[in-house]
Amino acid sequence: MTNVPSIHRIVIATAAAVALLTVPAYSQDAQSTTGAKELAQLMEKGQMDSVAAPLPDSPDTFVAAMFIPGELMVVSAKYSAPSLLREKIMKKEYREVYVDLNSAATPKTRIFIEDLNADGLVAKPDDNVGFDTFETTDGRMSFDGEWKKQKLSEDDYRKKFSHADEQYVKMLRALLSQIKKPATE
Repeated sequence: MTNVPSIHRIVIATAAAVALLTVPAYSQDAQSTTGAKELAQLMEKGQMDSVAAPLPDSPDTFVAAMFIPGELMVVSAKYSAPSLLREKIMKKEYREVYVDLNSAATPKTRIFIEDLNADGLVAKPDDNVGFDTFETTDGRMSFDGEWKKQKLSEDDYRKKFSHADEQYVKMLRALLSQIKKPATE
């Protein structure tokens, strides 16, 4: 009879492990969470409404963010006159870079992210909370947790979210690097 409680513990532990494995991947924090929160905090602390930077792995591609308390709007694209944007970044004319990337960037390279709570991308937001978006020339992806409305399978939705999150992380790293540069640079 002493083995019965151990069997119950094994069954309960197994059931708990299976339950954890079936929780959707998007219930966990995205990779972009830490970077987005840090960028928003630094911008708020520095009373900045925008920041811009070149992307390190692509010489003619730039990223810029506009910060409104509680929201980050981030754009990245190649630019036909990269020296012009580099000069604006050196002069800390970040808002101008943001505008340039939104309006005069090489169209097929443009990525636009709207992070509504400045907390990184969220694949399935809580009810009655706005949702994040990811836009490329392929279209606009709404991360509202409603993959069926977007005519996607749950797996495709997760893959698109994962791809968007990876792109956002790269952009955030470049922006954080720029904002953390010593004033003498």
